[in-house]
Amino acid sequence: MRIGHCQLDSELGNFEGNLKKVVRGLERMDRDRVEIVCFPECFLTGYPDDEKLAREGAFAVDSPQMMKLLHETSGFEAAFIVGFNERRGADLYNTAAVIHKGHLLGVYSKCSAYMHFHKQGRDFPVFTHKGLTFGVVICSDGGYIEPTRLLALKGARVVFAPHFNNITKEGLIGHFMKVRADHVARAVENSVYFVRGNNVSLGKEECITKSDGVGYGDSYIVDPHGEIVVRSRRHEEDDLFIDIDPNIIDRGWGVGRSLWSAREFGKMLISLSTVTPGK
Repeated sequence: MRIGHCQLDSELGNFEGNLKKVVRGLERMDRDRVEIVCFPECFLTGYPDDEKLAREGAFAVDSPQMMKLLHETSGFEAAFIVGFNERRGADLYNTAAVIHKGHLLGVYSKCSAYMHFHKQGRDFPVFTHKGLTFGVVICSDGGYIEPTRLLALKGARVVFAPHFNNITKEGLIGHFMKVRADHVARAVENSVYFVRGNNVSLGKEECITKSDGVGYGDSYIVDPHGEIVVRSRRHEEDDLFIDIDPNIIDRGWGVGRSLWSAREFGKMLISLSTVTPGK
């Protein structure tokens, strides 16, 4: 199975321009016979830190924008994941759509959304394409144990994690190191491939109004042994892909360290979770 990611710069509020980038990315991925490809978090709408801006570009799964997305991408072979600000009634969600040949296979909404105007997702669907079961988490979700564990329990062999990063210079190195450690842990714990699919900012990021940061890129794929097997260039739009072996398994416990740990210590963890730390 060949999987990949398109590390691209999105433009706030420019659905048409961002969609053209998705189409061109799928053209390249089809040429390289990539079977599942990821695009960045909130790519179609941009990812503003302001609720008014977020609502202006948001759309629903049954909207004309979604219908156009499905129509424009219906001729490509690759299944793909792409993010957008989703309008769901009066609520906003940070959502990734999973699409193949003009069909919306489903959506995943970020479960650790930290923009105050986003509702928290609490569903963890998995999808199957050409015999491979995979799931999606979004950006900061990969820093927590349970989201990836839940997907692995449902049979996911690959976890795609679309990102949008715009990191202040003061926190850049710490962020760089911590997210890599998180993603290596998720891959090893669950014996899965973990795809960190980041954005890149080629200039000042118009989405971000409350800070001045850097969208540096650095997308990569971590294998179940914890090795980064392919990585994008930084500070540039770039594509990456690799052939994977989804049959790599945990030879120690047979079920992955995360599941074994949950089975062995889950009740103890629940009992302790009512105790104030340090007491």
